[in-house]
Amino acid sequence: MIKIDRKRSVTGRQHGVFRSWRHFLAFGLGSGLARFAPGTFGTLVAIAFYLPLSQLPHWLYAICVFCAFAFGVWLCQSVTHDLGVHDHGGIVWDEFVGYWITMFLVPVSWGTVLAGFALFRLLDIWKPWPICWIDKHVQGGLGIMLDDVIAGAAACIILHSLRAGAGFEPSAVVVPEIKPTCSYC
Repeated sequence: MIKIDRKRSVTGRQHGVFRSWRHFLAFGLGSGLARFAPGTFGTLVAIAFYLPLSQLPHWLYAICVFCAFAFGVWLCQSVTHDLGVHDHGGIVWDEFVGYWITMFLVPVSWGTVLAGFALFRLLDIWKPWPICWIDKHVQGGLGIMLDDVIAGAAACIILHSLRAGAGFEPSAVVVPEIKPTCSYC
């Protein structure tokens, strides 16, 4: 087991991030190693994965996000055990899943991508009730994942409410759809 002081800055080599696939994924492909705001950098990387995910049918998108959540509970528990620190700041897999939940059924445009990013980060950092309660009382991999899931769900509801109730439609610039190039598809 590696003991890491959460407040001290350490390199990816000390975490073993680049030697272990579990650490590499938990640390958001290395984005969680940012010296400041690792959750924000992790969420930015999550956007890169959201864009192709958004092209899936809604039911398949939901299954993928649920599987990423279930896998994340195990992954975060496993990596925190290795590090000897509960909810290390560099573990950002939970930010990936939280952002993907934020964007569920949201039409894809650069405006909605940025609005979802801002809302999710605001709620994840601010941690209003019940997010703060979950963050303090639910331990292990489930606790690490669950506060971001709730923040993502709240951000999703707010984003959909803004779009429906206030007529808020961020940016009309739509991300191009990814089309298969083979003739058999």
